[in-house]
Amino acid sequence: MMFASRTTKEMIRDPLTLFFGLAFPIILLLLLTLINQNIPDAVFSITNLTPGIAVFGLSFMTLFSAQMIAKDRVSELLTRLFTTPMTAKDFITGYTLPLIPMAIMQTVICYGVSLLLGMELTWKIPIAIITILPVTVLFIGIGLLCGSLFNEKAVAAICGALLTNLTAWLSGTWFSLELVGGWFEKIAYVLPFVHSVEMGKAVMQGNNAGILPHLWWVLGYGIGITVLAIYVFSRRIKE
Repeated sequence: MMFASRTTKEMIRDPLTLFFGLAFPIILLLLLTLINQNIPDAVFSITNLTPGIAVFGLSFMTLFSAQMIAKDRVSELLTRLFTTPMTAKDFITGYTLPLIPMAIMQTVICYGVSLLLGMELTWKIPIAIITILPVTVLFIGIGLLCGSLFNEKAVAAICGALLTNLTAWLSGTWFSLELVGGWFEKIAYVLPFVHSVEMGKAVMQGNNAGILPHLWWVLGYGIGITVLAIYVFSRRIKE
């Protein structure tokens, strides 16, 4: 918990982290809503757009977690901490805990802005926010794994440009994957991003039966990647 507290302070000291984590998805939501209002045929429904924007915003959690762990790996602080009784699981937990409240706050703000933009206030919104938790674990886990494997420069490229683009194009946030079809759609449904968005859409549409199939995909990826991150980090400790 002390290590998690230290990680929280490091995160708060970086204003860019707070901006991209909290403000950028909101700016994107406002921009797309404005575009939607100024075209003849509405393309983006606010009810379907919001779950996608919430998931896309969480992709920045990957970059934050990866950068923190990559920076610490080359610092004297982490070298000294390796001499303590802390295990790889303790380290990964210390990096994860501060990011979860930030991710929840980001999601709450995203849905709050959507309400101001005309989305109906229903009991489905709190459920949608709850179901974002396994998605949060997924993206943070990817960041912790990449931060354990790569240096800070490589992390910026992989978790910044590459992952955010993969999330954008393979999640079905901007367009229906059925419009593309073929191998593109098949690859997208093997990865967890589209399942994360479809889970949120199912909640907002009141399709309870449609939540679980996507939830298992997200949970499976999230748990598997987090366990792998702990294993890789434990190997780094022993090096």
